[in-house]
Amino acid sequence: MTEALRHWLRPAAGGIHTVSTGVRAQRLIQRRIYGTADDGEVTARWHAALERLPSAALVILGVPSDVGAGFYRGASFGPQALREALLARDSRLYRDARVVDAGDVRVVPQLLHDEMLTEAQRAATHQALYGDAGDPSWPVSPLSITEAALRTIRRLAPQAVPLVLGGDHAVGWPVVHALAEGRAARLGILHFDAHTDLLESRLGVRYCFATWAFHANRLVGGQQRLAQVGLRISSKTRAHWEDTLGVRQYWMDEVWRRPIADIAQEIIAGFRAAGVEGLYISNDIDGTDPVWAGATGTPEPGGLAPDMVLELVRTVGAAFPLWGSDVVEVAPPLGPRDPAEPGRTLATACDYLEAQAALTLG
Repeated sequence: MTEALRHWLRPAAGGIHTVSTGVRAQRLIQRRIYGTADDGEVTARWHAALERLPSAALVILGVPSDVGAGFYRGASFGPQALREALLARDSRLYRDARVVDAGDVRVVPQLLHDEMLTEAQRAATHQALYGDAGDPSWPVSPLSITEAALRTIRRLAPQAVPLVLGGDHAVGWPVVHALAEGRAARLGILHFDAHTDLLESRLGVRYCFATWAFHANRLVGGQQRLAQVGLRISSKTRAHWEDTLGVRQYWMDEVWRRPIADIAQEIIAGFRAAGVEGLYISNDIDGTDPVWAGATGTPEPGGLAPDMVLELVRTVGAAFPLWGSDVVEVAPPLGPRDPAEPGRTLATACDYLEAQAALTLG
């Protein structure tokens, strides 16, 4: 099974296809991750990391794709920048032997999901990616490869918890789909975001940043198994979303009025009443106020403070086994004209990644 992963993925920070521009930056971060100045050895050490997957407690997977975004692009650079920031702070994620960085999903930047492709396009891209050696069933689009890779990782390491580095929020759908296999009605989703992401489709596209939560909520069966926190932008009211889709929402006007500890306990009680046994945390950085996280494609003022997010992660995460998590929509090229950016956004995102990882690593 690791043979398929070697074709679907690339060494960490290598998922963006480069020919000349950007190659040097990729190689520099890869040499730090893999502890070698030899580019051939980078690949060998990545292969060795994949062989360690069966013993992993936590698996990092980057998805450097932003074709599923909705406004400004730039989140494709998130996984590379997040890894660089984690290394700069000497994060335990690169010191703990229980963590395996599986690398990046191989991204063709013009593609999103295989169901959107003609057979001719799929065949042409398949040949470009895999040549004559590839299994004809192998996926070619970022979201489809993400799901296939995570299903394979689950088979190799059923106990391992994926920590996904976005990329845009479209990745939420294939991650939930892969994690929910065989346990959909037992999965609860804690979702931080400024936006609901609850459209069934957007401009005829089924899976993208604005629709992933609709499909994830339907997959897990509604009944408030999806709790959304930090909302402040929507064309429809909270009552519409809660009444028609069976989600539980905490808009910012409510969040500011109530103690976060109370909201955390309410989410826990709602999940327990719905039979939730495992947790997925989907953490869109734009749920956090731009004061702390402005380098994102759709920054919205009036959002969550980092300590609110961290308290909810730790409290709700302590009540249920973590089955997976992500941090998405970090877009380093899009920081406002502020000398503190994108460093401030990356620092906030790294705090979130480490807090989510701690739920598994202790």
